[in-house]
Amino acid sequence: MTQKSALIVWGGWEGHTPERSAAVVREILEAHDFNVRVETSTKAYADPAIHNLNLIVPMITMSEIGKGEVENLCAAVKSGVGMGGFHGTMCDSFRKETEYQFMTGGQWVSHPGNIIDYRVTITKPNDPLVKGIGDFDYHSEQYYMHVDPAVEVLATTTFDGTHCEWIKGVVMPVMWKKVYGKARIFYSALGHTADEFASPQMRTIVERGLLWAAR
Repeated sequence: MTQKSALIVWGGWEGHTPERSAAVVREILEAHDFNVRVETSTKAYADPAIHNLNLIVPMITMSEIGKGEVENLCAAVKSGVGMGGFHGTMCDSFRKETEYQFMTGGQWVSHPGNIIDYRVTITKPNDPLVKGIGDFDYHSEQYYMHVDPAVEVLATTTFDGTHCEWIKGVVMPVMWKKVYGKARIFYSALGHTADEFASPQMRTIVERGLLWAAR
């Protein structure tokens, strides 16, 4: 069996602990016998060789990306290279790049109350990515996002209005999967810092999601 290959590219805002989170994801993938390459610049996305990968894990918050870099990244994924990631390191990257957002399935816009306690509700309990996990409490940023209506939602959270009264009762996707061209895309809004991988539910779903996304 040919060894699978993955690329992690980390950077951007340090508050999301991209280097530590990248190390955790690398450990997870290597435990499943992936050959993992880790880079710290969007220049890695310009490499034609990324078209041969099984999985790309983007891990850059905000920042900017070159035109050729984002075009090659989107083309590689559209051709079938899987993508998976979490929180702002995947869905708050390159805010001007709408094709990147089309690919990932969502864009962060707010987290009322910042770090708070909230509930995550599993919406597809028979899906292999979340099966056996069940609803759980979480302590982190509760992401409010603009979400592609084509995503397949795996889990949601409901805003109670405490920190932003006009969104009381809004049900927001927390985890989803989708397709982009020939590729599988996985995303989890959980994962503000590397410390959140201590949550068994979060870590298990991200691990399953990355493995599912990898072609």
